[in-house]
Amino acid sequence: MNRAVAPQPHPTGSGSGARLVDLSHVIQHGMTTYPGLPGPYIEDHLSREESRARYAPGTEFQIGRVTLVANTGTYLDAPFHRFADGDDLSQVPLSRLVDVPGVLVDVSASSTPAIGADVFDGLAVSGRAVLIRTGWDRHWGTADYGAAGHPFLTAEAVSWLVSQAPAVVGIDSVNIDDMADLHRPAHTGLLAAGIPIVEHLCRLDGLPAAGFRFHAAPVAVAGMGTFPIRAYGLIDPV
Repeated sequence: MNRAVAPQPHPTGSGSGARLVDLSHVIQHGMTTYPGLPGPYIEDHLSREESRARYAPGTEFQIGRVTLVANTGTYLDAPFHRFADGDDLSQVPLSRLVDVPGVLVDVSASSTPAIGADVFDGLAVSGRAVLIRTGWDRHWGTADYGAAGHPFLTAEAVSWLVSQAPAVVGIDSVNIDDMADLHRPAHTGLLAAGIPIVEHLCRLDGLPAAGFRFHAAPVAVAGMGTFPIRAYGLIDPV
């Protein structure tokens, strides 16, 4: 598995006074995201040394190239990932993914990996980004991250979420479904309802239960259903 790497430094606030929390894993050459999927290959297309012959003295550039499967790092699942006639990355409305009011559901103290509908009792989630903190991101970069026993949504929890129509649902686990369940009820139910999924989030402990905005826009690629994102939360100033 890949070694966990901290994100690069970034501003801790915005012009509005909101505090920023980076919720994405760093993508590295050869890293493992999901068991069985190859890691990304990151290289130079044009190195700085090669570029020097093309430009004036003292002027150089680097153009990189990355080869990766779409399910790498922290990524978004669009309906097309599960359904041939579902919206692809270029068709998912940005209104579901950008500047969306968020709700954090913290189940990190749970003694069971199955996340039931009861954890959402009393929450208003319609039109919101529902982020589920399990604490599983602590295993990122180790063999335990992709092992059995990871947290996942039950079919009952999925049915409740679909009935409430959130904008997007995210989790900090290796899969929003139980990997042993090949029916994949969470992917099936949420994506059939047009609700995108974000998997492999991290640092959700930096968010409050409410009072933040979620951002998770992918590149608008036609004909693809998943792609890495730079997910982050903006906590409203007090």
